Amino acid sequence: MSLKPSDARFVPEETARVAKAAFPKGNLALFLRDELEGLYSDELFADLYPERGKPAEAPWRLALVTILQFAEDYSDREAADAVRSKIDWKYALGLELTDTGFDFTVLSKFRKRLDREAAESRLLDELLKVCQAKRLIRKRGSARTDSTHVLAKVRALNRLGSHIEAMRVCLNSLATLAPEWLPGQLQSPKWL
Repeated sequence: MSLKPSDARFVPEETARVAKAAFPKGNLALFLRDELEGLYSDELFADLYPERGKPAEAPWRLALVTILQFAEDYSDREAADAVRSKIDWKYALGLELTDTGFDFTVLSKFRKRLDREAAESRLLDELLKVCQAKRLIRKRGSARTDSTHVLAKVRALNRLGSHIEAMRVCLNSLATLAPEWLPGQLQSPKWL
């Protein structure tokens, strides 16, 4: 697949109008387009593609889809469906509302291409560079978080894990000591 550069700054007028009307307060995809415009460009990935061959999907779009996919915790198939169906994603990717997107396998091929060429860090490096230039993050500093909710979740998981382990040990012991009694008890509606 060869690279045919496309303009990452262009958003179709109709897509912009509908997206802004649908999300008047904005969301992550609109923020990426509006605040981090030009986050990725095809030139950043030009060395990963041959000069001749079938035109590839724009790598800047695939990079942005990868970021949105991670943020939404989508599989490749879900991300490809989002490109096809979500207005905010179409806006972020500069696509017409009628654009049918691409096959989900394109995303894994893009990641493999990045991995094969040891270029996977380009996504994060470029994101950090643009965020620093826009003063959205600082180089150094202390970060504070309220860990109370984290500790509560860990404590609950530890309790649940302890109960599950105790039940497993008990059932294993019963299976050894009373093998004829246990199957009848497990069929009881109380266990279901």
